[in-house]
Amino acid sequence: MMGTCSNFGNMFSIAGAALFLPFLPVLPTQILLNNILYDLYEVPISLDEVDQEELRKPRILNMNFIRNFMLVIGSISSLFDFLTFYVMLVVLNANEALFQTGWFVESLCTQILVIFIIRTRGSPFNSRAHLILVLTSLTVVAVAAALSFTLAGTYFGFVPPPAQFYATLAMMVVVYLAIVEVTKRVSYWAIKI
Repeated sequence: MMGTCSNFGNMFSIAGAALFLPFLPVLPTQILLNNILYDLYEVPISLDEVDQEELRKPRILNMNFIRNFMLVIGSISSLFDFLTFYVMLVVLNANEALFQTGWFVESLCTQILVIFIIRTRGSPFNSRAHLILVLTSLTVVAVAAALSFTLAGTYFGFVPPPAQFYATLAMMVVVYLAIVEVTKRVSYWAIKI
């Protein structure tokens, strides 16, 4: 569900941004870098433990639920991408490189941190993720946030965003995760009815 939500949201956002931007919203090399970092963080998912209530009885994949979950959570992800676009263009008056940098960082942060919400039907605070998954996730988020300040970042076309961007990003990520948590609970509640 995590992969389908992220992929749907990102592709919808790219298509939408391409309609109104006079430049590419993200460069091909940036997409590849995003995918590599995203894949690296996913490696330790196999170490994570499933909640005990998930093991009580066999479950059949409900493809309708997965599709609907993808459409709803992916749309929420796109909404926050478009909010990022607004902040980058209107608040920060971003040029092409700053816009691409900001969206790259926001995209990876939301794609990665949302795993802690959707990996469990319950509260993410009561269901602890494997330590290696936590460390890998936080490392990849830190790399994404710091990359624009490095020589490697300039190779990918990134520029250092202002501090205001990171303050706004932190608030947006917290609100995004809270909305996804509420939406997840409503979605699971709805399938029990």
